[in-house]
Amino acid sequence: MKFMLIVKADPDSESGRRPDPALLRAMGAYNEALVRAGVLLAAEGLRPSAQGARVHFDGAARRVVAGPFPETEQLVAGFWLIQARSLEEAVEWVKRVPNPDGLRSQIEIRRVFDAVDFDPAAAAADADPQRSEPRPADGAARAH
Repeated sequence: MKFMLIVKADPDSESGRRPDPALLRAMGAYNEALVRAGVLLAAEGLRPSAQGARVHFDGAARRVVAGPFPETEQLVAGFWLIQARSLEEAVEWVKRVPNPDGLRSQIEIRRVFDAVDFDPAAAAADADPQRSEPRPADGAARAH
């Protein structure tokens, strides 16, 4: 199962300031632990919402709104995409995320849909060892 670990934004992440070097080192060590365990599929941080935009849909109409966006605590600042056996395992990984400043924050854990969730025939194809193409997760680049 794939899980997205969603890091919520805060005033610091929205300001565009680089994180403290101690936090960067701690996060690097955490990411290395994920890589060594073979669970990390991707990990990225996002630039502040001031450098982004939202596209609102209303039928055929499209309206673009440039950032920044005011609801900081509802914004995403970054994410990890991991492969875990269960939600409980994903929770255990999140409990290990460094928080050297001891500040209040949260990480949301969401399971990613698999093809089998939409097409049971995909499960049979995924389990077929004679398939010539790797599953998308198998062919995905590992984070460095």
